[in-house]
Amino acid sequence: MPIYEYFCQPCDGIFEAIRTMRESSEPSPCPECNGESQRIMPTSFMAFTMRDGYPRRIPDKGTFWHRGVEVKDRPRGVRANEHQELLKPRERRKLSKGDRVERKEQKMSERQQLRKVRRELSPRERRAMKGKARGF
Repeated sequence: MPIYEYFCQPCDGIFEAIRTMRESSEPSPCPECNGESQRIMPTSFMAFTMRDGYPRRIPDKGTFWHRGVEVKDRPRGVRANEHQELLKPRERRKLSKGDRVERKEQKMSERQQLRKVRRELSPRERRAMKGKARGF
């Protein structure tokens, strides 16, 4: 059943009442003074509708609502209860100069070890390895 707003003149107050549509235009008893009060237009209006499986506010601005926050697109490719517009990007830790040098030395040592292993292989094994791992 819908909710309607009524104005009580003796109390000078506004209250809401849940009534059938048939009874909506008839006067309603005031909860404070029990006097008759007339129906008024709503002072505020907020409603949602479901479109594409997601709640959207009426009047529709073409946006979606996700957990009480307005978003532009439907969630895609995220876990339940998450939305790509609301996820905070992960902060990448910036490497210090020492860390960058250490990483470069580690890569160089890995390349040297690979070259050493290749030298120890027979020519047939080297050709087989070349086909599998290009770029080394």
